[in-house]
Amino acid sequence: MKLNQLKYFLKIAELGSVSAASRQLYIAQPALSHQVAALEKELEVELFIRSVKGVQLTAAGEKLFHHAGL
Repeated sequence: MKLNQLKYFLKIAELGSVSAASRQLYIAQPALSHQVAALEKELEVELFIRSVKGVQLTAAGEKLFHHAGL
């Protein structure tokens, strides 16, 4: 797990939106999505439930969010 991937995950979880997080982090949305997908692949879990209205944390995402110290 790379530190920037964790930072991206936390920002998306905080805002509930990949596009909003991409604007705040000054990173293109496709690049941000790619980093999150790489993190999910490495951890072998889905971290978000994605919908047109945004994202929600899965149970695994909740655990990671809380273990990250927030």
